[in-house]
Amino acid sequence: MSRSLPPLNWFRAFEASARHLNFTAAADEIGMTQSAVSQQIKSLETRLGVPLFLRKARGLALTDHGRKLLPQVGVALETLQTASLSFDAGRDVELLTVASSVSVAQWVIAPHLPAFTAAHPEIRLRFASAIWPDDFQSVLADVELRFGSNRQAGRDAEPLEPSDLIALTSPALRGRLEDLPLIESVGTSVGWAAFGAGQGLRDLTPSLYVDSYGMALQLAVNGNGVALVSALLGRDALQSGQLVRAHPGSITPREGYHLLIRNPSPAAQAFRDWLIDALGP
Repeated sequence: MSRSLPPLNWFRAFEASARHLNFTAAADEIGMTQSAVSQQIKSLETRLGVPLFLRKARGLALTDHGRKLLPQVGVALETLQTASLSFDAGRDVELLTVASSVSVAQWVIAPHLPAFTAAHPEIRLRFASAIWPDDFQSVLADVELRFGSNRQAGRDAEPLEPSDLIALTSPALRGRLEDLPLIESVGTSVGWAAFGAGQGLRDLTPSLYVDSYGMALQLAVNGNGVALVSALLGRDALQSGQLVRAHPGSITPREGYHLLIRNPSPAAQAFRDWLIDALGP
């Protein structure tokens, strides 16, 4: 009697984690919590009967079994994506696939998207985010918005600015930064401890932990505390008055957002130019 295949989401979680060697970064890309990604990886390891990752203090490392499995999973996911795309593309309009994290789609792209669709009605957009965003090996995206270091993003990726980390909170939440609840986005190299050291502030201890900048922003908008987030993601919420600066200082991160055109075309170039313009002063 043949065994059933493990769920596809387990393989997706494995591929993203193997690419980033970080469960939190993988979770941000595929729209899941860090704990859910970790649990799916454990389930896959149990099902296969072998360890796929070595859990280290500073991140993950693939085992020999993980390195053997990764290319096969990547090819399989790419095959599925290619098969599904063949049913979607229309002949009268161009379909542009944009891969990004849920955070970028919600806080960076969505506020400006009406301007793009109005200027380019001939372009249909597909956002790979809620189900399998930023799957840079298996999703055949035309445009990718990646999060990570310059090295992780690749030399052809274009850094997006502003990239500094800033402290944002709801206008209704008042008080000194040291006395307010702090929201920490785990899985990044720079957090509240580094911010405090850079600004001469002591004992900046977070009381809320989340797995993405997007969730940190949402909690801050709802008055739950102060979020230390990428200025790129917080830009529109700051300009609209949803959030205000809780402290004038900023700190340079080790990771940031990058734009990469994988499939050069007039539509991809139009999207890139529109996004860069929307993020301008």
